[in-house]
Amino acid sequence: AAALAGAPYDLVVSAGIGGGFAPGAPLGSLVVADAITVADLGAETTDGFLPVTELGFGTVTHRPPESLVRAVAEATGARTGTVLTVSTVTGTAARAAALRTRHPRALAEGMEGFGVAEAADAQGVPVLEVRAISNPVGPRDRAAWRIGDALTALTAAFGKFAPALESWKSV
Repeated sequence: AAALAGAPYDLVVSAGIGGGFAPGAPLGSLVVADAITVADLGAETTDGFLPVTELGFGTVTHRPPESLVRAVAEATGARTGTVLTVSTVTGTAARAAALRTRHPRALAEGMEGFGVAEAADAQGVPVLEVRAISNPVGPRDRAAWRIGDALTALTAAFGKFAPALESWKSV
């Protein structure tokens, strides 16, 4: 709609809270995706999980612009790595271990990033994903969640990375 109105977007940012894979992304930390990967789009077979790319179609990873990821990470002190998009939040140690085996660079999981990246890609617009870590990936322990702390960290990050977005846009 923005492109049709003559004011296309220069960037799409997907930001929110998510689970962090220990020890790389502890509670309250910030992660900037250098890869946005859909972790469970594919098929379970007797030989294990096959992503859609191995089935001969689709994509499983979008890569934000390296210079933008670097600038935002430097401005915020964020860690960079893969952010997984899952259709079912991980709730067991076994599932967390399986995801880490398939995606060794994974730092965080969320549920929206890959869909946002697909939409941005369809419009030819770069994407950035930022996650503040509210809980560990693995067994669900609501008492250990730190949603308020994660939202505070995300809010603070926006103030820090706004200048990085502006300078990147003008490059």
